[in-house]
Amino acid sequence: MTTLFSPIRLRDLEIPNRAWMSPMCTYSADPSPSAAGRPTDFHLAHYSARAAGGAGLVMVEATGVAPEGRISPFDLGIWDDAQTPDFARIASAIRAQGAVAGIQLAHAGRKASTGRPWEGGDWLSTEEYGWMPYGASPVAFPGGPVPHEMSREDIAAVVTSFAEAARRALEAGFQVAEVHAAHGYLLHSFLSPISNQRTDEYGGDLAGRARLALEVIDAVRAVWPQDAPVFLRISTTDWVEENPEDSRESWTYEQSAQLTAWAGEHGVDLVDASSGGTDI
Repeated sequence: MTTLFSPIRLRDLEIPNRAWMSPMCTYSADPSPSAAGRPTDFHLAHYSARAAGGAGLVMVEATGVAPEGRISPFDLGIWDDAQTPDFARIASAIRAQGAVAGIQLAHAGRKASTGRPWEGGDWLSTEEYGWMPYGASPVAFPGGPVPHEMSREDIAAVVTSFAEAARRALEAGFQVAEVHAAHGYLLHSFLSPISNQRTDEYGGDLAGRARLALEVIDAVRAVWPQDAPVFLRISTTDWVEENPEDSRESWTYEQSAQLTAWAGEHGVDLVDASSGGTDI
C-alpha cells in the first residue's frame, strides 16, 4: 500500500498526508512602498484553495526576509512586524482547511530586482521599484548586473533578518519554516564556487562556503519551537559537472550530501531537494 495519503510526524507536528504543495512564486504582491511584501486577497484565495484541495502541507512561496531579498518587487516579504497580521490571515486559512501551514524564508541575492517572468523578467532600475542586488562575490548571474560583494556586516545583518522573519512567521501561525538555499539565490550563491570567489571564512573550501547557510539555520532554529520542524531547500547540483566542456568547479551531489549531513546536525528535519539556478 502507498504511504502517500498516510500521516507523517516531524518532531511533534503531524502532517495528515505526504502530498504537499511546494513553494511557487506568484509575483502578485503590490509593489508600491506602502504595501510592499504584504499578501493580498489573491494570496488568501490562492493558498486556502490549495489547502481545501487536500494538500497535507501548503508551503507559502519564497518570502523575502528583507526588501532587497525579494526576487522582484511583486514578491511577498516578511521583514516588518506590520506585515505579520497579513500573513496571519494566510496561515489561519490554510490551517482551517486541515492542512499544515509552512512558509519559505528567502533572500534572492544576486538574482534580485527583476520583473515578472511573463513580462520578460528583466532587471529593474530604481525608477521601476528595483534596487542594486548583492551576493557572495562581485560575479554577475549571466545577463544580470554585477552584485555588491557582501561585507561581514552585511552577512551578519542577513542572518539576523532570517531569524527575525522566522519569529514573525511563528507569530503569524505558521507551523513549518523552510530556509531557501537553492536556485542560485543568496545562500546557494555562497555554497557554489561558481558564484562564491571569496577568500575569507565565508569562501574557499566547502566548510567556508557552507558557513552562511548553517549560520542561518542556527538562527532560524533558535527562534523556532523545538517541537516544530525546520526544512531546508537546496539545489543538489549546478549541472556544470555533467558538461565535459565546462571545467569550472561547481556545486555537486557530493557537496549536497555533506551539507545535508551538517544541516541535520544543526536541527534541519527535512531537505527539500531541487537543482540548478546558479548558471544558465
